[in-house]
Amino acid sequence: MLIFPAIDLYGGKAVRLYKGDYNQMTVYNDNPLSVAEDFRNQGATCLHIVDLEGAKTGETPNIETVKLLAKESGLFTEIGGGIRNIETADKYIEAGVDRIILGTAAVKDEAFLIECVKKYGDKVAVGADLKDGYVAIKGWTEKSEYDAYTFCEKMQKIGVKTLIITDISKDGAMQGTNLALYKELSEKFNIDITASGGVSTIDDVKKLSEMNMYAAIIGKAYYTGAISIKEAVEVAK
Repeated sequence: MLIFPAIDLYGGKAVRLYKGDYNQMTVYNDNPLSVAEDFRNQGATCLHIVDLEGAKTGETPNIETVKLLAKESGLFTEIGGGIRNIETADKYIEAGVDRIILGTAAVKDEAFLIECVKKYGDKVAVGADLKDGYVAIKGWTEKSEYDAYTFCEKMQKIGVKTLIITDISKDGAMQGTNLALYKELSEKFNIDITASGGVSTIDDVKKLSEMNMYAAIIGKAYYTGAISIKEAVEVAK
């Protein structure tokens, strides 16, 4: 199982939100590249980036920081947050990221999703943020009509290779991850599933790895010192 430590960007800084609330933001580091370098020094090979401003606006305000992370970190980088048209997708791929993550757009704009998959293949992942069992959109502010299973099935049919599933209720809350949900989805669908949200102990990492998950994203647990990336990478092997 791969470990994707996370950097959430806002104003060019590495921040974290509590349960997706922009009013509950903590700035962890003014220099995201130094955070990425620390991940690499601890044995990580991958990096998960979210542009929190982009998620709200659909713009790319942190593109220079993203470019720096993609080119200088030495990590496989994926980015999500506000990728809603092919121009934005192109911009990130040209900036050197290895994979783009579509969220709201994958739910609201099927034609765009299909176009992206056609153009970039497995460089496209879809992030499904679940709120009460349904996929939430627009920076977690709205609930869509898709439940988790219908959505996964649809993505598989379209040819999406990687799904990043976040249980919003667990995100940043440090109360463990939704193991039952991940187990069920990974058994039911022939798609790489990344567990995101609430991976807060080494035991969570161990259990996800035993379930043969494709990857796990570690965010707040790293920043608070609850999980050492080095240990997580070892356990995930």
